[in-house]
Amino acid sequence: MRNEPAASCLTSLPAADEGDASSDVIPEAWNRATLRTWLLAKGDPQQRLFAAAREARRTAFGDRVIVRGLVEVTNLCRVNCEFCPMRRDNTRENKIFELSETQILESAAEIKRCGINIVFFQAGEVKRTTQIVGSVLPKIRAMFDGRVELLLCLGNKSEEEYRYLKNQGATSYILKHETSDPQLNEKMRHSSFANRIESLKTLVRTGYKAGTGAIVGLPGQTIESLADDLLLARDLGAHMVSASPFIPAPDTPLAQYPPGDVSITLNFIALARLMSPRWLIPSVSALETRRNGGQSAGLAAGANVLTVNFTPINERENYLIYGKDRYIVRNDHVNEIVANSGLERAASVFV
Repeated sequence: MRNEPAASCLTSLPAADEGDASSDVIPEAWNRATLRTWLLAKGDPQQRLFAAAREARRTAFGDRVIVRGLVEVTNLCRVNCEFCPMRRDNTRENKIFELSETQILESAAEIKRCGINIVFFQAGEVKRTTQIVGSVLPKIRAMFDGRVELLLCLGNKSEEEYRYLKNQGATSYILKHETSDPQLNEKMRHSSFANRIESLKTLVRTGYKAGTGAIVGLPGQTIESLADDLLLARDLGAHMVSASPFIPAPDTPLAQYPPGDVSITLNFIALARLMSPRWLIPSVSALETRRNGGQSAGLAAGANVLTVNFTPINERENYLIYGKDRYIVRNDHVNEIVANSGLERAASVFV
């Protein structure tokens, strides 16, 4: 089922100090040309865009920010993405880890103690995570007396595996498409773009709350393809959408390229909020890596999700998604930026 467009019009945005972002918008307004224009917005137009996005968020969710608890299960990966230090070619140089069931359950218990009811499992794309994660899902559901969202980000899997994980208790699944440009996608990921999209369709069809997302600023990416990223997420019927600025990570083929533009990333977030106000849109840690206060800026642009890292401390530095210098989001950081944004923490909307 496709998300409905916002009742806000990009051709008639409110002034930054106005509270009502409502105007006459029709789905046909959401085309590549319109999105391209607003992805490049700066100055006062950008601030009006953000104000409209915040109003759309307020209408859909109130002043709430959904908080997730993240557990990174393993840094093993079978894919060889150009942008990732955990790529297959780096396996011999990386310190490989795989959490035990005890470590996973202890992390989940800590998430519960912090008042969070979304347990988010992330890992490199390897087949073994189906069993590692699948075996603990019923135990975690019991730990929370069933009142928990079990969110997975484990890469491409077969429909049989997706169904198994769902039967074990999984609620939702994130599978970022990274870029909607098929040729660039396969160049960056060395994996089939068509298979990625088919997996996303399978997730939606099998009843998951499905998420996707794009990397902003990949070498060779165009503004037009970023507009296509938004349209693709809408057409897939996604429930969650993210935008992360490209981080040139050490020990990757893209280490010497410039980083992704934070301003364009924030515009992407705002446009996503206006296109589909009920989307869950995170303000990602990569924003904080790129800019001090980046996650607060993401909230100001209309994001409504933050993720706290609960991976065991001795393994966090080995999950090299952006390299060893990535920003680790802690609970006190989330409390601070939520409060400073005039918002409040909230639980899962899928439970």
